[in-house]
Amino acid sequence: MTKKKKIIILGAGLAGLSAAWHLSKKGGEYQIFEKEPEIGGLCRSKKTSGFTFDCDGHLLHFRYPYTFNLVRQLLEDNLVEHQRSSWIYAYSQYIRYPFQANLYGLPPKIIEECLLGFIEASRNGLHVKKGPDTFLDWIYRTFGKGIAKHFMLPYNAKFWTVSPKKMTCEWLDGFIPVPCMDHVVEGAIEESLRQFGYNSRFWYPKNGGINALPLAFAKRIKNIHTNCGVERIDIQKKEITLSSGLKEKFDYLISTLPLPELPQIIRGMPRETAKLFNKLKWNSIFNLNLGIEKTDRTKRHWVYFPDEDFCFFRAGFYHNFSSSLVPQDKSSLYIEVSYSREKPVDKNNLIPAIKKDLKRVGLMGEGDTVCAEDVNDIKYGYPIYDEHYAAVRSAIIKYLAKNAILPCGRYGSWRYFSMEDTILDARHVANTL
Repeated sequence: MTKKKKIIILGAGLAGLSAAWHLSKKGGEYQIFEKEPEIGGLCRSKKTSGFTFDCDGHLLHFRYPYTFNLVRQLLEDNLVEHQRSSWIYAYSQYIRYPFQANLYGLPPKIIEECLLGFIEASRNGLHVKKGPDTFLDWIYRTFGKGIAKHFMLPYNAKFWTVSPKKMTCEWLDGFIPVPCMDHVVEGAIEESLRQFGYNSRFWYPKNGGINALPLAFAKRIKNIHTNCGVERIDIQKKEITLSSGLKEKFDYLISTLPLPELPQIIRGMPRETAKLFNKLKWNSIFNLNLGIEKTDRTKRHWVYFPDEDFCFFRAGFYHNFSSSLVPQDKSSLYIEVSYSREKPVDKNNLIPAIKKDLKRVGLMGEGDTVCAEDVNDIKYGYPIYDEHYAAVRSAIIKYLAKNAILPCGRYGSWRYFSMEDTILDARHVANTL
């Protein structure tokens, strides 16, 4: 009889839970170890003063029937579809997202500059694939100078915290909508309700916040151990040491831990390999959740803020995802500020600055009362795809694979992932075992 492989999963966030679920479907044996007292990772929700807040904005977008059917199976009737209502605050007004297809309402000179730039870019070969681009090259080649100047460059520099000229395009994969000429012109001469992009529709639980999804996974799997962080991985012995001091052997280790954390816990890692991890870059997200003593009737889902004059790059509205997240006649929102070693923020004064800027853009009034507040300082936000990213990540993944460690999920495999991507990556890892 063939001996079953002993598989250990580090982390009970969405990636770890999906890996366990897919392993269980194959009859695989596994143990999940999670350092926090509860499951979910960043895909968690909290209840505060009658409000349900997620750990920053988490929405479900689906490109593949498999993932949609799986999530619908897990959440049953607790899944609601939404038609996206997303906006951009630019030049003291709200325009529809995406900027490149919704120029109507901007100052005439800016519309003209954006249109002429797009036309020029089109004549020079819009959509024509050339050699490796920087992200900056791609923006100019795809949208032209006007759209680059008035949205693409300021917003992306603010979000990523590094200049687009220092980034590659490996992460794009349809995340930025590229409308045709007719749609750009249409959106410049009149308000357009046309939808663009992979996230034109999204889904969200009716009750329980986004935490409903990891809880639904967890109900269908076993061997989840919370309050069990991993202190050390011994690749020679194929053994982990937990924070309790207990040791566990493994044949394969599925790691959803952030990739930069591994050199601190893998015993015997060669010095040259450890140096590779130092080249990984990322931004961090400071997330402020607020419950407000007023009703919001705008029906917006989220808003982008490209202007560096405002400290946050995006704000979203929980109450428009589900009315169950807020008490009656109240509203709630999440606000996101991006920072990194290249672009630090003053966290001591950040919350007052956020509230001040919310009033400047009209999302809070002078007399509005904040009745609930929650902060999540997320160290690992998004991996930054700089010139070193591809070679460094590839070498790290090869080293880990040689030692029976399979990285998984956004932070484990160090990629720009949606929630759907995370679920599918975990399925792929499970299917390799």
